[in-house]
Amino acid sequence: MKTVVIRILQQHKRRIIGKFTISLLAAVFFGLAGLVACNDKDTDEQQPSASKALAGQQTAAQKPAEKPDTDEGEEREEGPTTPPTVAAEKPAPQQPPGKQSVYNFDNDMPGQLPATFHGAKTGGGAQEKWVVTADPTAPSKPNVVAQTSTDQTDYRFPLLISDDGSFQDLDLSVKFKAVSGSVDRAGGLVFRLKDPNNYYIVRANALENNYRLYHVVNGRRSQFAGANFKVTSGEWHELRVEAVGHKITCYYDGSKKIEATDDTFKDAGKVGLWTKADSVTHFDDLKVTAK
Repeated sequence: MKTVVIRILQQHKRRIIGKFTISLLAAVFFGLAGLVACNDKDTDEQQPSASKALAGQQTAAQKPAEKPDTDEGEEREEGPTTPPTVAAEKPAPQQPPGKQSVYNFDNDMPGQLPATFHGAKTGGGAQEKWVVTADPTAPSKPNVVAQTSTDQTDYRFPLLISDDGSFQDLDLSVKFKAVSGSVDRAGGLVFRLKDPNNYYIVRANALENNYRLYHVVNGRRSQFAGANFKVTSGEWHELRVEAVGHKITCYYDGSKKIEATDDTFKDAGKVGLWTKADSVTHFDDLKVTAK
């Protein structure tokens, strides 16, 4: 009898252990299944994030190789912190509205500076060299005025300044032809000039194919407006600027290209011509009208 009882107890024990083991195995199985599901979900969630991170890294890696967009309104200051000293300008009377001056250089002596003008320079490098010379292609024959120095100093801006008068509001124009230059090939108009380190300049560049409006303050140049288009060498083009109060409008071959406002120079100043570096440039028919 005792033996039978022991066997019954042993069988009951095995059944309990078996049920416990099955329950334990079931719990482990469902736990593992849940863990796998969570891992799959995490992986799915991580993939878009990883893709975004990778895309961001690729974009960042590509940026240095991309050509930056040109912001025509962005000021970029150029020039030495301490510019070379320049001579003070002799005063010139402010011209009344309607007063006009026209210069075609045809009565000036070839090989010399034109009458009532003087040369100057912003920046470094060799002295500027402006001379009256014959040009069979001149808009008004026979003479033009030319900047002929080929000094390759990059931050070097030869100026030819008129001494006839000063203008506040004005309409200023000139015909120009970019002849040569490997560092630069440009021509421009200066206005409201206080001295060779302080003025406005609008210029066209045949190497860069652009048109830019700057103010030069204490010998440092800052662009505040511009346009991009083809500027051909060896052909005559017209530059023109209207300045009324703080509004400045610039034209190229009769087409308006730039319109901007700036308060850097409000007072009357002299007008003149401009080139850069080794630019050899011819100018003809400089005309200014006070407004």
